[in-house]
Amino acid sequence: MRQLAEKKKTVQRWRELEKKLADVGELLAISAEDTALQTELTNELDSLAEKVDEYEFQLAFSGEYDARDAIITIHAGAGGTESQDWAEMLMRMYLRWAERRGFETEILDTSPGDEAGIKRTVIAVNGEYAAGYLKSEHGVHRLVRLSPFDSDHARHTSFALVEVLPEAESDVEVNIKPDDIKVETFRSSGPGGQHMQKTSSAVRITHLPTGIVVSCQSERSQHMNKDFAFKILRARLLEAEIEKQAAEKAKMKGKRIDAGWGNQIRSYVLHPYRMVKDHRTDYETSNTEAVLDGELDGFINAYLRSIMGKREP
Repeated sequence: MRQLAEKKKTVQRWRELEKKLADVGELLAISAEDTALQTELTNELDSLAEKVDEYEFQLAFSGEYDARDAIITIHAGAGGTESQDWAEMLMRMYLRWAERRGFETEILDTSPGDEAGIKRTVIAVNGEYAAGYLKSEHGVHRLVRLSPFDSDHARHTSFALVEVLPEAESDVEVNIKPDDIKVETFRSSGPGGQHMQKTSSAVRITHLPTGIVVSCQSERSQHMNKDFAFKILRARLLEAEIEKQAAEKAKMKGKRIDAGWGNQIRSYVLHPYRMVKDHRTDYETSNTEAVLDGELDGFINAYLRSIMGKREP
């Protein structure tokens, strides 16, 4: 009933917009001699055009889980310190983007890099349609730059994988049986031992049927770490169910499902020229500093517009 009410509301808004546009068109046809009225009607048309853009953009949020909060996981790729530093740059980029939108963020888990950067991080992003916006970021991100860690200052290419999961809203969606999990505690660790508490407050949960392992060590309280770990686990189990359903649909259609890292979705080139380009939409900008500082709306909007009208798995 809730979904039906939302669909009726959407149809009603488009019908009202259609009627207003027809009314303005009729008035324009009879206002050839009235300059003031024509100016007013032109302004009304501009306002209606903005409404059309707004309503069209809202159609991009047609996925079942788009309205939910999101969990982002960033994994450094092969390449040691270079990729670990790149993973940390991406973490900062998404935190800044969320801050610009007024979304709340919380770092649930982070594994520090060997010399710099991070090996992996998990971030909760809470805000309206967070999962819908951030689904555009799921995939491999490629960085090309002059290495700050290379004594020869040579050009390096680094990769990082960004995963975006919708948050599971309740235990009803994901049923976790007590016998299906193994909970372990261990000591938190961090760079130089300065940022993490040296007690057994960190929690690792293994889901035995699927082999999914999640951990959290961001909080001083073992209880809070356990709650966050279960939050991540529920999201991963929900993702697994979504992927299972998508694979079954694809099998019926005869399409191949790419697994693992998949294809790179975006390149960030800092040398020999400056350019960030999305390979799915061809949207690009030379303002690399702004992008790395969180100005991602251009890329996100281009992606969402490109999938309008396409049925999601």
